[in-house]
Amino acid sequence: MVHLLLFSLIAGIVAALLAVPLQKKVLAEEKENSFRFRTALLLISAVVIAVGIAIFYYTTNLDQQGSSLWVLLLAAAIIGTIVDGGVYRKVKLAVVALALVAGSYVLFAPLLNADKKYKAVEMDQKVEIEAFDETQTPASVPPKFARNKMKKAFGQVPNTSYYDLGHLQIQKVNDDYVYIAPVEFSGFFKWWNGKTTPGYFQMSATDSADNPKFVTSEMTYTETSYFNKQVDRHMRLQFPELIFYGDVQLEIDDEGHPHYIRSYGEFISARNGFDVKGIVMTDPMTGAVEKLPLTDIPDYIDGAVSPDVVSLQNSYFGKYVHGFWNSIIGKKDVKLPSDEGTEANVSPIFDENGHMYYFTDFTSPKEGVDSMLGYALTDGRSGEATYYTGDLEESYMDSQGALQIIEKKFIEKKWSGEMPVLYNFYGEASWLTPVLDSNGFLQHYFIVSAANPEISVFGNSPNDALKLYKTALQRGGSSVNGSSEAEEAKAAITVKRVYKERAGDFTMVSVKSEDGRNFLVSSEAIPEAIYVQEGDKLMVTYVETGELFLPVKELSNVSLME
Repeated sequence: MVHLLLFSLIAGIVAALLAVPLQKKVLAEEKENSFRFRTALLLISAVVIAVGIAIFYYTTNLDQQGSSLWVLLLAAAIIGTIVDGGVYRKVKLAVVALALVAGSYVLFAPLLNADKKYKAVEMDQKVEIEAFDETQTPASVPPKFARNKMKKAFGQVPNTSYYDLGHLQIQKVNDDYVYIAPVEFSGFFKWWNGKTTPGYFQMSATDSADNPKFVTSEMTYTETSYFNKQVDRHMRLQFPELIFYGDVQLEIDDEGHPHYIRSYGEFISARNGFDVKGIVMTDPMTGAVEKLPLTDIPDYIDGAVSPDVVSLQNSYFGKYVHGFWNSIIGKKDVKLPSDEGTEANVSPIFDENGHMYYFTDFTSPKEGVDSMLGYALTDGRSGEATYYTGDLEESYMDSQGALQIIEKKFIEKKWSGEMPVLYNFYGEASWLTPVLDSNGFLQHYFIVSAANPEISVFGNSPNDALKLYKTALQRGGSSVNGSSEAEEAKAAITVKRVYKERAGDFTMVSVKSEDGRNFLVSSEAIPEAIYVQEGDKLMVTYVETGELFLPVKELSNVSLME
């Protein structure tokens, strides 16, 4: 607060010196020319301007850097040039010229720093992400559904009428993927009476049957508190010159204690553009504030780089590949990031190690085209991103195309998809999308091939849909290659029942052994599987995935060798 007052006072004095006429003969026309009068006029002007500056910066939370004052100084210098005379007019005219140069640099920076923006976010490029481990469960509960369940569980909150449900976000807490939403004040008078919020809600992001749990943890500094207790203003007062971007986010440590964080960084040039450098973290109960570079953030923080920052980086990468003017005219190699993400147009996802990334797909700027040009994964802790081109020999459908297929599939029920994310399922680029009814309740999980939209399935859970999807791919003649971490095993079995089904150019052979286990094999991988019949003795190498039909990798028909 002290910095704000000093900043405002100094700026007010400088602006007053520029705006107030100092030449004696000009003042004499209005009132008796006296030192006392000039001094009083300067002091009054300085105080009024300083108060206005303090109110402006306090309410907007704008960074208190000198470069943010160029508009004020330009206006004050122009007024002073008009009303002043003599040497003072010449000095103020020079200030006008300098302010115009500085202002032009700021205003035209977007035309000049496009290459710097692109280089600041330039991504490594690969073809395809690693195949998803089909024994795991993706964090795919849609946030809209989770939010609806939390609202219905709001009766768990003490003094319910004082509060509303805050911003929802996903994170990993104690090896579980969960949604977190703080309880926030519902208005000024509720804050005035309540002073603190009671805690936050937590709900599984992988199990749609999970019920939200309210966790008691009092918070004084929140997004909906007022004055110096508003958490983003509290951060600003502690670090008045820091450049913030994006909203504050709530992160929960492994002991269940909440922390508010916000990304900070630097301008690319001339108060334009943003390059993330770290976070400011606030304890919402005590108000203790800590500034941390990205290299030193605690392990429990998943989203040090805010979704807003990632969305901005994606726009730089997609638009400015060949500079600013190419993004307006010509648009060679320009890619538009999708706006189908769940947080600031990006969707948080986790890899098999529990590390969070932000997913975004890119499409063509040409209208009416739903072909995906590629997709990006941005590390939630470091901000480093990788761009995946996909198989260049195939044309992938973008997220909007996947949502349109779901809309047509359930047109009579008026169901829709939310949070489409591209995975590598069994070696096939595939969209996994939760399906919600018109009330926002989860009905199904839909999977569709990005390269072959005619291959699609839906199930009651992601894993149910995955099992159906594997069969659909095999029936479509695709080569199914999983990346399960499940171990391979060998078994000697006797065939009790066998079922063969034509799948394109190949045959799917389903085998039930006498010990009750079921196995699935494609003639594409093992051509001699078509000869299997009841009573045969087989030696099989399979993957212990835990599925009803265990995928066979190798098969030897002992009965044919006898």
